[in-house]
Amino acid sequence: MKSGFVSMLGLPNAGKSTLLNALIGEKLAIVSPKVQTTRHRIKGILTGKDYQLVFSDTPGIIEPEYKLHEKMMKSVREALNDADLALLVVDVTQPPEESDAVFSALHLSVPAVVVLNKTDQATAERIEEVKQFFSEKAYCRKVYPLSALLGFDKENFIRALLEFIPENEPYFPEDEITDLSTRFFVSEIIREKIFHFTEKEIPYHSAVQITRYKEQPSLVSIAADIIVQRESQKIILIGEKGSMIKKIGTEARKDIEEFLGRKVFLELHVKVRPDWRNNETYLRQFGYG
Repeated sequence: MKSGFVSMLGLPNAGKSTLLNALIGEKLAIVSPKVQTTRHRIKGILTGKDYQLVFSDTPGIIEPEYKLHEKMMKSVREALNDADLALLVVDVTQPPEESDAVFSALHLSVPAVVVLNKTDQATAERIEEVKQFFSEKAYCRKVYPLSALLGFDKENFIRALLEFIPENEPYFPEDEITDLSTRFFVSEIIREKIFHFTEKEIPYHSAVQITRYKEQPSLVSIAADIIVQRESQKIILIGEKGSMIKKIGTEARKDIEEFLGRKVFLELHVKVRPDWRNNETYLRQFGYG
């Protein structure tokens, strides 16, 4: 049986999270048109008759500006250290030189497959041009164009990856699709709604901490704190007469109920923690170890 770890890397907004969700068939990673949505390493486990692939969706590669960014880039390095194969995801509509500069700087020690994502937004000529560009790079073993959003031949794609995966016993039971907790995914669903409904710096200055998760006979009772850096951000998140926090809570609750398959009572609070993105204690407390 072939079994191994596949590290998914790329610039912000390359569509790695959409690709992970398409491969696993479940929404493991939150998705937003805004960049830098992913902050954690999210593992998705795909098991077939003769293989098990553990995909790691990592934060988009950036130059760190504060400690939260440093934690995010640490998760990228950890995913690479574990990897048997690097999946280098590229937005085919963007200049390939930008991605190439980042990939070259990684000094990969494992084989790499370049995925040209968002082919639904590009001409055939553009796709061929970018494919040729990456085919000539030393780190690239194969180029695979696809559209993670509109769908692709998943089985054919998996077979292309298995060429580079070693023979191993599976690392996880065959019915598992991730190693992360339910509380983590609940917090991510709430954070996704913050990205969806708020603008400018608010999504990037916000964190979500689950403070209560209690399964009761008739429903799941959940409480969460939304952390921001300034009082003005708290006012925006709450909204006039509580309109914004109500909107975020209502939409998050619907998705959490669908995720859990149960009725949910969701209680949200907004708290100010000045400069939490540069505070080691807060970062650990909010799950950025």
